[in-house]
Amino acid sequence: MVEVTLWSGLVPLADNQRKLEIEAGTIRELLGKLQDRYPGLKEPIRSEVAVVVDGTVYRNDWSQELAPDADVFLMRRLTGG
Repeated sequence: MVEVTLWSGLVPLADNQRKLEIEAGTIRELLGKLQDRYPGLKEPIRSEVAVVVDGTVYRNDWSQELAPDADVFLMRRLTGG
């Protein structure tokens, strides 16, 4: 199981839970399971989320494998240039 911490804007969409435990082997699988369990997360995950795994930010590489003890945070994707 991977423990996922949500940024505060996502908490109301996940039954007011800030931390969730999800069984997932990749970021893609994790995001899919979160969307299945909490349909309100679907749109934010699609357009607003960056995933931080053990301190490394992933914006589009959802094939990244997750260790069972990984620290995972869903954060708002920052834009700019």
